[in-house]
Amino acid sequence: MPIVTIQVTREGTTPGAASLTAEEKAALIKGSSQLLLDVLGKPLDSTFVVIEEVDTDNWGWGGLPALEFRRRRAAQTG
Repeated sequence: MPIVTIQVTREGTTPGAASLTAEEKAALIKGSSQLLLDVLGKPLDSTFVVIEEVDTDNWGWGGLPALEFRRRRAAQTG
């Protein structure tokens, strides 16, 4: 059985949101399941989708915590 894991940062999609909404999660589950059906022929009832929300403190890029990397990039371009 295919298992799809989607990792998103716990930032939400709108200012002030702390995470994805239930509707956004439902859309991710539906869309990724449909993609596996369309591309690989995997039945919807055989596909599991796991959404992991990652706090911004728990990931980084460019050798820095993610928010610091973004802050520095904004300062360089801004």
